Amino acid sequence: MTTTRKWLLKSRPSGALQDSDFDLVTLPIPIVGDGQFLVRMTHFSFDPTQRGWLGGDTYLPAVPIGGVVRAGGIGEVIASHHPGFAAGDMVQGTFGWQEHALSDGTTETGPVTKLRAGVTPEQALGVFGVTGLTAWFGLTEIGKPNAGDTVLVSGAAGATGSVVVQIAKALGCKVIGIAGGPEKCRWVMEQAGADACIDYRAGNVARQIREHARKGVQVVFENVGGEILDAALANLALGARVVLCGGISSYNDTAEDRSPGLRNYMNLTVMRGHMQGFIVLDFAKRYGEGVAALSKLMAQGKLNTAEDIQHGFENCPATLRRLFEGKNFGKQLLVV
Repeated sequence: MTTTRKWLLKSRPSGALQDSDFDLVTLPIPIVGDGQFLVRMTHFSFDPTQRGWLGGDTYLPAVPIGGVVRAGGIGEVIASHHPGFAAGDMVQGTFGWQEHALSDGTTETGPVTKLRAGVTPEQALGVFGVTGLTAWFGLTEIGKPNAGDTVLVSGAAGATGSVVVQIAKALGCKVIGIAGGPEKCRWVMEQAGADACIDYRAGNVARQIREHARKGVQVVFENVGGEILDAALANLALGARVVLCGGISSYNDTAEDRSPGLRNYMNLTVMRGHMQGFIVLDFAKRYGEGVAALSKLMAQGKLNTAEDIQHGFENCPATLRRLFEGKNFGKQLLVV
C-alpha cells in the first residue's frame, strides 16, 4: 500500500451536517522522518463536541478549511524512528480522520499515549477515555451528589449520559434518565440501571420529571440543553447543582433557529441553585485519578460499557451524523 485516505473539511457546516461539508482525498502515505512514527488507524471516536470544532473557534481553534477533520482515535504503529514508540505499539491520540497518521508523539490536544495492557480500544475511547472522564469529573466535582440525592441525566442513552447514570447509582443516588423513545428509555433502565427514564418525545417533560421527583432534583447533569434544560430548571430542589456538560439539541442550529432562551432560570435564585459549565480538559492533570476510580467501579461490577460500532473509513461523516439523529446507544465508534 502506497496511498492513504483523509477526510478534509470542505466548508463550514450550516445547520445539519451534510456529505458536501467534507472531502475524501487520496494521498501518498507520508515518509517517516527522524523522531517520527507512522500509525495505521483502527478506531475513531465520535463526540458531539466535534460539531463545534467544525463550526468555529471554541475551547479549541476551529478545524481549518482544507484541514483533516479533528477526532480522537486509536491505531497501530507500523513504522518508527522515534525512541519512545515501536512497531506494533497500540497508541491513542487526536489523529483526525485519516487512515494513516504521522506523529512525533504529540497532537494539538496533548501527547500520544500507549494503550494500557488489558484495556481494549473500545474502553480506551469510551469509559476510560474522554467520555468516562467527562462523566466522572462532571458529576463528582461539580454535581457533588450525596447518597440519597435524586440525579437527573439528559441524553441518558448517550456515551457520557449512560456512564453518569451508572456512577450516580454507584454513589447511592436515585437516577432519572431522559432519552428519546421507548426503546432508548428501556435501555437506560435495563442496561444503565436508571430508576426511571423519561421519554421526551412523549411531551411535557417538566411534568414527567415532577412525577418521578416530587421533592425536586438535587443534581442535573445536562447534555441536551434547550427545552430539556428548561424543564429540569422547573424541578430543582433547594440547593440544586446543575452541571452543564453539553447542549446537543442546538449544535446544528443556525442563527435563525436559536430558541429565545430559558424561561425557568429564575428558579436557580428561588431554590438557591448553582449552574456551572465545564470542559473535561479542566481536569487533565487528574485523568489518572479518574481512570483509577472508573476502573474500580468496573471491577466491582457497577459500571458496564456500551458501544455503538460502525464500520468503514468512508462512513466517517455518516457516523458523526448519528449523534445528532438520535441513533446511537452508548459510545459512538467506528472501526476502520
